[in-house]
Amino acid sequence: MNVNTMRIALILLATIMCAAPHSIHCADRRLVSMTLVRNASSLGAYCLDGSLPAYHLDRGFGAGRSNWLLQFEIIDRFPVKPIESIRFSSVLQHRVLNSLKGGGWCNDIESCLERAGTRRGSTRYMSKVEVFSGILSNNASLNPDFYNWNRVKIRYCDGASFSGDAKFDNGALLSGCSAGGLASFLHCDNFTSYLPKNASVKCLSDAGFFLDARDVGLNHTMRSFFKDLVSLQGAKTILEKNCTSSLYPELCFFPQYALPHIRTPLFILNSAYDVYQFHHGLVPPAADPHGHWYHCKFNPAACNAVQIDTLQGFRKYMLEALKVFFNNSTRGGMFINSCFAHCQSENQDTWLAQYSPRVNNKTIAEAVGDWYFSRNVSKMIDCAYPCDKTCHNLIG
Repeated sequence: MNVNTMRIALILLATIMCAAPHSIHCADRRLVSMTLVRNASSLGAYCLDGSLPAYHLDRGFGAGRSNWLLQFEIIDRFPVKPIESIRFSSVLQHRVLNSLKGGGWCNDIESCLERAGTRRGSTRYMSKVEVFSGILSNNASLNPDFYNWNRVKIRYCDGASFSGDAKFDNGALLSGCSAGGLASFLHCDNFTSYLPKNASVKCLSDAGFFLDARDVGLNHTMRSFFKDLVSLQGAKTILEKNCTSSLYPELCFFPQYALPHIRTPLFILNSAYDVYQFHHGLVPPAADPHGHWYHCKFNPAACNAVQIDTLQGFRKYMLEALKVFFNNSTRGGMFINSCFAHCQSENQDTWLAQYSPRVNNKTIAEAVGDWYFSRNVSKMIDCAYPCDKTCHNLIG
């Protein structure tokens, strides 16, 4: 299972440009139907269970009809309350790590087989229509910079290797959240290399800046997980060669080590207290067998002083990992807020709404638009929790 998400995106685009899936208007929601890639089987490209890969396309119009926005799918919204019970076995922890947000990952045969029978590994079980909101919205008042682009959601079934080509006349934005946000880091330069040199190609990673951090039990939970994943998926071949020449391959799966080598303009959207990393990287169930963090995971206001210090230390580590990018990148953008959230670009409430999170009085949509169209320098770092009063989407 040698996964090459960038090639998946390209063949999907080649197919998309000749297809016309239906969009459905339902009140103020934009529902877009799924389209299967019928010719994928001729290339040996399948989902984990052998089903065909798929996408959802809402055609662009007007001045945006030659521009493309590719969004790697978000499988699930993060639950308001943690799904884990107070006590977790290591096996259950392993399965939770494999199943949440942006599709997650599978790092062994058992977990990949488990995914193959779900919407995370098969288009047979996926919803056939998807709501397009946030950065995918076609409403100019809700998505002023990208509303009239060709907006594509690529379904995440993690088991194919595609090849293809596509034509871009103007601009392209490769984006994704969580596992899709990580894919934006990993495939950004490769994606750019397939497109005309005069195309304005940029990448957006939402909640994809996974840190190589020790958990509260001082274990490298995420590093160990990524090591197994890279080995199983044969992912070393897609990792940045300058990175893998000096570091172990699993380290180059972490954006903080790959980032110095990325040449394409990149925007990093992340919470400094990312909920997924908080629950499964910093405080995985196996590192908290007695549930001391249980109430803190429900609501940051319930965290004790030691727990708050730990969370602030995690934020500090993230900002340190981003320091060189923040100071030296002339074409990069950044929006690091202090809301306890995970994935904010595809959710209208966090992307652009009356009460959306703001940093320096700018919404995420405004910050991304300023960066993509070079209207202003767009690098923003929020103050530490709990000072930001625009965070209305806290986990509690």
